[in-house]
Amino acid sequence: MKKRFYSILKGTFLVSDNSYKNWRALIFGFFLAFVMIASSHRADKKVHEIARLNNEVKELRSAFVDGRSRLMRLKMESSVVNKMAVKGLEPSEIPPRKIKVKSKR
Repeated sequence: MKKRFYSILKGTFLVSDNSYKNWRALIFGFFLAFVMIASSHRADKKVHEIARLNNEVKELRSAFVDGRSRLMRLKMESSVVNKMAVKGLEPSEIPPRKIKVKSKR
């Protein structure tokens, strides 16, 4: 056990006669580590992208709600009457009536 540990520390296990097995295992380990690190980075990138898109959705939703509430205030009859009063127009005292047109066939 002690001899094996010293061979790992000194690196003699890489230059011995049957080191081909050791190199294969070492390269396989490096490959797996590389794949794991790349996968982790890709997952982190996706998490950041999702967070950014969620923030953008929240901003757009609040802008939509704000625009809709401003539109509702502008469409209110009292605000329309006030804006038209500035231009000299007043609401009619006579309610509107439907005009029915009969076609001749």
